[in-house]
Amino acid sequence: MTGRFGRPCRLAAALLTAVACQSAPAARAAAPPAGRASDVVTWAASADRMGEGTAGQGYRLIVRTSVGGTGVRVRFTNAFGDRPLTLDGMYAGLRDRGAAVRPGSNRPLTFGGTRAVTLPAGAVAWSDPLPGGIPAGTDLVVSLHTPDAAGPATGHWMAMQTSYTGQGEHTAEDSGADWTRTTGSWWYVDAVSVRATGAAGGAVAALGDSITDGWQSTTDLDRRWPDYLARRLSTARTAVRGVANEGISGNKVLADGAGQAALHRLDRDVLTQPGVRTVFLFEGVNDLKAHTGVTAAGLVAGYREIARRAHAAGKCVVIATVGPFKGWPEWDPAAEAVRQEVNRYLRGSAEFDAVTDFDHVLRSPYDPERLLPFFDGGDHLHPNDKGMQALADAVDPAALDCAR
Repeated sequence: MTGRFGRPCRLAAALLTAVACQSAPAARAAAPPAGRASDVVTWAASADRMGEGTAGQGYRLIVRTSVGGTGVRVRFTNAFGDRPLTLDGMYAGLRDRGAAVRPGSNRPLTFGGTRAVTLPAGAVAWSDPLPGGIPAGTDLVVSLHTPDAAGPATGHWMAMQTSYTGQGEHTAEDSGADWTRTTGSWWYVDAVSVRATGAAGGAVAALGDSITDGWQSTTDLDRRWPDYLARRLSTARTAVRGVANEGISGNKVLADGAGQAALHRLDRDVLTQPGVRTVFLFEGVNDLKAHTGVTAAGLVAGYREIARRAHAAGKCVVIATVGPFKGWPEWDPAAEAVRQEVNRYLRGSAEFDAVTDFDHVLRSPYDPERLLPFFDGGDHLHPNDKGMQALADAVDPAALDCAR
């Protein structure tokens, strides 16, 4: 077989060769138009504390790209560790099926040319760029081994994606035979970037809670609303093509709990991600339903602080209204009154670069305090797949690429 550059496709070649052996549209997706190249985040998941690390554990993690490009880099994290963490046997390749990697695409990840890295407590580290490239909308397999992990592990608990674990050092293997157990979390990895050019040179980071994280969407089918948005942006006339999902289930704007508060994780999860041009802020319902005396003024002050810091970093800020949740056990009229006050403020505010009215999209016309039954995932708070798609469809791609 011959690749699109006229050279034979060799299984042992770099990722780009594996891409070139595919159909022409997939190959074109990996090669953005000529122009200025820049690093841009193509996948992300917010880090949190995950319980105790396991020595000698192997992880084969499945993540999906939003924008294609060359020079794949992976960010490894020990953000919540209390001691140094050593990782070795790190590889990245294209997924075949299950835990198997497409033959010839599994490439070793290095750090300054070395095959292992030790992360101090609280630290993150980017790998060296891999040769070749990867298309948008592709499952990337990141494999790693923890030779002596102990203490608190770092990762993302609710991945809505099946990944794999195994004992021993099997990360270099294409086969999935030794990856006999599954995990619904991502471990020690919180971002992937590519080198993109021209029309694919920017990203949006969705800062949110369980709705952004994808709860009640279908596992393994990439139907979170940021996934639908990534598919829309891939064909839109916008320079913002990358999507970083920075949602954490149960997260709040103001207070730590389920993950650090949005105010406290903004720098690590959003502002340090390469190529992010816009912060899309969709949080607040957990602050309201926690019954901790949160007021509209207090929540708005949190929004303003996020916008101030993002603007100071040169980012645009798009904010979404808070969706309905009547029927959820923690709903009450007092929380609803605060939600309505917050949304009235957001709809009339000029402090953000754009406002997307997710409340209007999700609410029932017969009872605006409730989620539309057609979009209800079953708990009266989280949208189902159709609701997730409706949220993505409500986002104006042009609003994600404001001049700042």
